[in-house]
Amino acid sequence: MIRLSVLDQSPIRKGGTAFQAVQETIELAKLTDRLGYHRYWVSEHHNILGLAGSSPEVLISHLAGETKGIRMGSGGIMLPNHSSLKVAENFRMLETLFPGRIDLGLGRAPGGDRLTAAILNPSNSFVQNDFIQQLMDLRDFLTDNAEPDSIQEKVKAIPVAETCPELWILTSSGESALIAAHFGIALSFAQFINPTGGYASIQAYKDRFQPSEALLTPYASVGIFVLCADTKEKAEELQAVMDRQLLNIEKGISEGILSYEEIKPYVYSDMERVRLLYNRGRMIAGTPDTVKKRILDLTEEYGIDEVVVSTITYDFKDRVRSYELLAEAFELEKRL
Repeated sequence: MIRLSVLDQSPIRKGGTAFQAVQETIELAKLTDRLGYHRYWVSEHHNILGLAGSSPEVLISHLAGETKGIRMGSGGIMLPNHSSLKVAENFRMLETLFPGRIDLGLGRAPGGDRLTAAILNPSNSFVQNDFIQQLMDLRDFLTDNAEPDSIQEKVKAIPVAETCPELWILTSSGESALIAAHFGIALSFAQFINPTGGYASIQAYKDRFQPSEALLTPYASVGIFVLCADTKEKAEELQAVMDRQLLNIEKGISEGILSYEEIKPYVYSDMERVRLLYNRGRMIAGTPDTVKKRILDLTEEYGIDEVVVSTITYDFKDRVRSYELLAEAFELEKRL
């Protein structure tokens, strides 16, 4: 049985507002909860004008209160931007408010440019060993494990929750997959960022996995852009919009999501077409039968049973319809 989950970056359409984007995030969370999606993750991005998701810990609190059964979490908290203690306290509070429903997905990237990351955390050295130390500290704060004379023996993350958020590590390069394996933490590979390397990353994670108190066996998922529509023609239009959006991001253009009518006349250069073809590996687009088959092929290839779906469209109705069609194709069990 395949689990379908959601990653929402709160995208802003061209001419739209952050208020509209966040309201759509709220509506989408409630919809996917009813449709039977497993978890709903929100992202942390900074200094990117086309995305409103900058504070996942704040947004999670509201979304969890607006939903009933779907798990809520971060995809992810960019740990080098933060104090491990503060992250532990934020997510212990969330776990206290919504016990058994909170995921803490962690990333090593800054979620934006280096200048912004340096302002967020002036002590950030962008060194992998610092991330590993932060991760160890965070884990110990969340579980109240304390070595003699350690910081965790002297400082406790409050409130002390009866349950612990489910820990995940996010990766797009594959390096963090080995960290997740070493610490016995669940892994999510971001194919929506990197269309290559997913299989190798997940296999390395499984091969080197060391059981932990929280996770006895390896568990991995893959995140990918999905655009599902009633017709092939509509799916191609949605894909064309996404093609342009990814190309704009690579060029450093942050003008929001464009409409199909606006991008339709554009003629791509040969170099741009090469990038479009490469970026097609970051997404799945088509009618429900086509999309379902490609998702099942992906899960079989990677040996996983959970896919995290991110859908970005100009019109929110198209986004809603995509998640509805996907839920129907996989016969998700609806929640009352």
